[in-house]
Amino acid sequence: MDALTGESQIVYDARGLVEPNAEVPKVSSIDGTKAEFDANDLTTRQINLELRWLINEQGITDVTVKNPGAKHSLGVGILTRCKITFEGSLGYFGCGVIDGPEVHIKGRVGWSSCENMMSGTVVVEGNAGSLTGAAMRGGDLIIKGRLGARTGIDQKGGTILTMGSVGANTGFMMQRGRQVICGDAGHGLGDSMYDGIIYVGGKVRSLGIDCVPGEWTDADTEFIDRKFRIYELGTPPAFQKFVCGKKLYNYDSLEASERKLVL
Repeated sequence: MDALTGESQIVYDARGLVEPNAEVPKVSSIDGTKAEFDANDLTTRQINLELRWLINEQGITDVTVKNPGAKHSLGVGILTRCKITFEGSLGYFGCGVIDGPEVHIKGRVGWSSCENMMSGTVVVEGNAGSLTGAAMRGGDLIIKGRLGARTGIDQKGGTILTMGSVGANTGFMMQRGRQVICGDAGHGLGDSMYDGIIYVGGKVRSLGIDCVPGEWTDADTEFIDRKFRIYELGTPPAFQKFVCGKKLYNYDSLEASERKLVL
């Protein structure tokens, strides 16, 4: 309690943002470098504190979280190489700002999962909501179901691969990286993208501004085959390739009359 304001102070520690006197639940069953715990009766804060305590302080490299209950913001800010398995679905903002872990989600995920992902892998057995992989910088994000709108918006690296379809404006303002879409793509695919590659196995409702078909190369075949082999996804479909047309690179310097010609 602050003596002047009478309000509770927020304290930062090595495990993240915590309240005064917040304690790690320490409810895990630990066996060597493996651990598991039931998250059914724990809050989001308690679950994340437990994960950080196990990984950062106990040296655990393989954690199983049972009954995550689709709670929001689980598994965020993990910056260590380890394995985390969620036996159930996650809510919004799951596994955001991670750098290194291998995460397996045996369920669905809500909006904005894996936002600002730096490295590592995340495999989701079900569907994912809109804004999945927003501003992603590295690693592999594998969705075995469908994806919502604006997948990989402002993507800066890494790979997003979905076995299903994606919604509108997928790849909007994409700057780098790759997206592999085995199903259909909604309207505005790759709108205003600056770089990167989008592969689509199904139909494309419409292309966004400056997104154009690209020429297929042996490197594309090697990349697709390698990802499908690593994650045991079977035989890949025949893909179309889409890239940036680069007409917008100097867009800001164009006169108003010239902009109309570009668009």
